[in-house]
Amino acid sequence: MARSQCPICATPLETRVVAPCYDCGHLPRELDDLDENAHTYDEVELLGSQAVLCDFCQVDFDSYDPAYFGRPRGASVGTGMQFIREIRDPRPGVDAYCPTCQRRLAFLRFLAEARAAALSQQRPPDHGPAELSLDDPKCQPT
Repeated sequence: MARSQCPICATPLETRVVAPCYDCGHLPRELDDLDENAHTYDEVELLGSQAVLCDFCQVDFDSYDPAYFGRPRGASVGTGMQFIREIRDPRPGVDAYCPTCQRRLAFLRFLAEARAAALSQQRPPDHGPAELSLDDPKCQPT
């Protein structure tokens, strides 16, 4: 069976036990925090995608460089965060992990979706075929 690859850098992924937070849940200390009920977790929508974030990462999300998510420098990445639901009775899970990006697969998929959403916002709108001028020879009677 072939190992899956990172959607960002194509490195083969490892498997590890993780806490619910997509952002920091891959860190071993976060499993200790989970056991101690040190955080709350919410599913949120931001940057054109959805993620589960702990209370700390929700507050700290705006510290990311917007360019990491394909946004222009100076743009805010956390201010449009919308609450979807609380994660009740959070438990550890198993997720793939990229040793190169040092992120879990759930976050890497979120990152890929956020970058794709940013790219689609940067494209100029499609206005269909260009309008022809009445002075254009194609518009003159034959």
